[in-house]
Amino acid sequence: MIRTERHGSFGKLIIDRPEKANSLTGEMLRQLTAALDEMATQKCGAVILTGAGRVFSAGADLDEARAGLATSPEWERLSQRMASMPCLTIAALNGTLAGGAFGMVLACDLRIAVPETGFFYPVMKLGFLPQPSDPRRMAGLIGAARAKMILMAGQKIGAEEALQWGLIDRIVPAGELLAQAEELAAACLAADPGHVSAIKAMIGQL
Repeated sequence: MIRTERHGSFGKLIIDRPEKANSLTGEMLRQLTAALDEMATQKCGAVILTGAGRVFSAGADLDEARAGLATSPEWERLSQRMASMPCLTIAALNGTLAGGAFGMVLACDLRIAVPETGFFYPVMKLGFLPQPSDPRRMAGLIGAARAKMILMAGQKIGAEEALQWGLIDRIVPAGELLAQAEELAAACLAADPGHVSAIKAMIGQL
């Protein structure tokens, strides 16, 4: 349910469970973290994270959420691993982003999305706390009040509003999503991996 592709210093992670809206199980979270661990040791220049089908991820698998996945530390391990990657990380959102799936996306360096993408994080409604680093990262991108709109007021927002707020960096046609993600990665892929990580550190993310 997690596909990985590697071409030299370029890596791609695909959440591949479209029949379940790419909802995430504990094992899928561990696989994503492990794949990032491996890429980080192999001088990566860029990693693209995306999903199969028309939904990026609906968040936690409902059955596993009821069994405790909603409060599992695996979510935070994954987002922290993404945040500490030494290369450029790009979330290519092929559709709606919901719930716990926010963490790894907020931890990416760049986020692009198709026009149909929706965003919601229903922790207030469901009675769970968001993962520890998610509110801080979200507020860093869009400001405290807008983070409260999503996390406390439970508002669902579309791609245009997400772009205006700064939650995503670009809206692209579905047929061009991966091509544009790869275009954004091109400069880093052409550079020495050490140069990539040095600039990322100077920006303050390592």
